[in-house]
Amino acid sequence: MVVLLTNDDGIHAQGLRALYNRFINSHHVSVVAPDRERSAIGHAITLNQPLRAAEVKLNGGYSGYAVNGTPADCIKLAIAEILPGRPDVVVAGINPGANVGANLNYSGTVAAAKEAALGGVIGIAVSIEGQKADYYDDAAHFVAHLCDTVIARGLPFGTFLNVNIPNRPLKEILGVRISRQNVGLLAENVEKRTDPRNRIYYWQGRDMQTFGDDLEIDGVALGQNFISITPVKCDMTDYLVLEDLRSWELKELNIVD
Repeated sequence: MVVLLTNDDGIHAQGLRALYNRFINSHHVSVVAPDRERSAIGHAITLNQPLRAAEVKLNGGYSGYAVNGTPADCIKLAIAEILPGRPDVVVAGINPGANVGANLNYSGTVAAAKEAALGGVIGIAVSIEGQKADYYDDAAHFVAHLCDTVIARGLPFGTFLNVNIPNRPLKEILGVRISRQNVGLLAENVEKRTDPRNRIYYWQGRDMQTFGDDLEIDGVALGQNFISITPVKCDMTDYLVLEDLRSWELKELNIVD
């Protein structure tokens, strides 16, 4: 396979290195990743300043391209300019911290896989539970086998996989659950503070997501020690509401000032 690796934690991240070490023995691997952490940047792309890609040598003994842009920028630039041909698969990660539920809307890791899918390339976003993960190598081992299966079976155009792995050795994980995304309402909070110059500023955060006990939900499966795999569509149309809206006959409204 021709494998393109990226992330939103920067080209020096441990999870990216674990993926490279796992794939390089059997596949052609390229690394195009942000030059610094770009977490929670979503599907942003860079339009108002130049993009630069510098080839760098990394401590793990491999080279890659560090881009001064977002994860989505990295995929666009890699496919359009840097790589000699299209990759067979894009793997984004391994992100420390789960990307389940509403987090899919904010994650740069997920956005990179989505950008691949929009370009007709298989995309897989991979996260591991916990901000201080210990088992990147085990997670990378699973991802390599998953990629073999996905390449053999294929995915529909515009669909990518979001994978979340418990922070445990593979032998201690209970199995794999094919799960759906939870989209419950988040409990948001913004803390108002005052700086030393007596100016108001705000620190944004949110409470932890809660998922209930339905193993068909991504966060529940992960929390109960399963690997969660969720197929995600780039097409965001709500087809049920689409039919309802057509019954509103909005096109026939006469609007008068």
